[in-house]
Amino acid sequence: PLLQRCPCRLCKLGGLPAEEPGNTHVLETPLVKVSNRDRKMQPIQRQQCLFTVFSGAFLIPYILFLIIAGMPLFYMELALGQYNREGAATVWKICPVFKGVGYAVILIALYVGFYYNVIIAWSLYYLFSSFTFELPWTNCHNSWNSPNCTDPKLFNASVLGNGTKYSKYKLTPAAEFYERGVLHLHESRGIHDLGLPRWQLSLCLLVVVIILFFSLWKGVKTSGKVVWITATLPYVVLFVLLIHGITLPGAYNGINAYLHIDFRRLKEATVWIDAATQIFYSLGAGFGVLIAFASYNKFDNNCYRDALLTSTINCVTSFISGFAIFSILGYMAHEHKVKIEDVATEGAGLVFILYPEAISTLSGSTFWAVVFFIMLLTLGIDSSMGGMEAVITGLADDFHLLKQHRKLFTFGVSFGTFLLALFCITNGGIYVLTLLDTFAAGTSILFAVLMEAIGVSWFYGVDRFSEDIQQMMGFKPGLYWRLCWKFVSPAFLLFVVIVSIINFKPLTYDDYTFPLWANRIGWGIALSSMILVPAYIIYKFMNVRGTFKERLAYCITPENEHQLVAQGNVRQFKVCAPFTFFS
Repeated sequence: PLLQRCPCRLCKLGGLPAEEPGNTHVLETPLVKVSNRDRKMQPIQRQQCLFTVFSGAFLIPYILFLIIAGMPLFYMELALGQYNREGAATVWKICPVFKGVGYAVILIALYVGFYYNVIIAWSLYYLFSSFTFELPWTNCHNSWNSPNCTDPKLFNASVLGNGTKYSKYKLTPAAEFYERGVLHLHESRGIHDLGLPRWQLSLCLLVVVIILFFSLWKGVKTSGKVVWITATLPYVVLFVLLIHGITLPGAYNGINAYLHIDFRRLKEATVWIDAATQIFYSLGAGFGVLIAFASYNKFDNNCYRDALLTSTINCVTSFISGFAIFSILGYMAHEHKVKIEDVATEGAGLVFILYPEAISTLSGSTFWAVVFFIMLLTLGIDSSMGGMEAVITGLADDFHLLKQHRKLFTFGVSFGTFLLALFCITNGGIYVLTLLDTFAAGTSILFAVLMEAIGVSWFYGVDRFSEDIQQMMGFKPGLYWRLCWKFVSPAFLLFVVIVSIINFKPLTYDDYTFPLWANRIGWGIALSSMILVPAYIIYKFMNVRGTFKERLAYCITPENEHQLVAQGNVRQFKVCAPFTFFS
């Protein structure tokens, strides 16, 4: 389908027919039981539980935060983008002083793109390496293996010693292939000793960036077609892996551990912070992705249905993925005769060490490895497309020169992310990636979503926002949604932001502790996006003419109502009863 956005407010309200010359409308063709928005939203359905180990204790705060924050803010961003037909920055014409929030989320999405593409490049490298009769991480007879490499067939619990968990044992063929064969981490002494980019990973990264460029260069006209493959294939592969995983010996013990709830872990602040961050990564709220894609919807699209359906499918998929993961963990624990908690890990250790090692023990291991890494590749491209589209749409809507040269701008963004990602594929690149992963979109993304919720609910107003939704869909949001938008979600976000700062611990990677200057650089990266919010508030206030009251009025009044400011009729200055939204 040909998809274009109409910037005309009269058109959005249905005032002009689709055939009107010079008017660009959203044109869609009928689709088979799948709404156009659902298809375009698929890229940001991040299957993060393939990178993070869920547990029963984790699921409780995860579901809670989904209900009180994830779904309400997902709904808010869809409605915001669909009604205003703008990207993450220009959507703040509803309250100009908060435009810095848009720039902040665009910068965060750009930061994530720097290192997210590297993870996709790793997946591509593993995929190429899988086309062999014997997988390269099966034995210790390779050039990258150390003299201490331990053949997994000879491994038993006594090899560990000193209480070392199997997941932390770095002398297995799979661990050495990842850290020595792919990353060449052994050639770096730390983040101060990066070395040069690895040429093999550089080529993989270049392929990934080229794929992303040609998927995005024509906007949603191309990305919408690519998503048919990248969003549906992982579900097929996940189902196949799940069916095969539950048939393995020890799988039942893994699934039992997955569903077991350890209430003592709920006392740990990190469990709650991780659950909150996971919600926003999983649903894509706060990255500008939802606003960007929703801006291409039909004006009367039922984004309420989409919000409920998409967020529910996303989280159910995450839950089901947990069975595929823990069945493999149970199998590995059974094979090595250790406890499940000794093999359980998260992040890259799960995806690039433990899962490949498990696959290498299966019959037809080459087939399973190819299938698994194709799934990772499509998932990664899916998510990266969403993030880059948020950057491109957000800035192109704000700067018309960029919109006129969208293909060139898309190339510039793609090439820029490639150049900066080269730091992450050096010998010590994993340290740079860990730094970005921790600081670029941790506390900063929670802060950005907090300011977004405050801007929409308290400055633009829940009542006015509800009226906008009524214009689109014919009904106002219920009391639950309005309560969450105005009170529950902002309070929750403020709490998590404060706790995440208080509970911050110096950054580490395995046994390596990052130097103090690296932690300072990390906080500088986090603050570089957050500072855009107050900086733009000051900038906007100083660049508006008039008295203090008039300046304030222009800053918080929607741009299409600035003529009312001169008349002294400023809606936001009227003090209303605090519970008028109950009506």
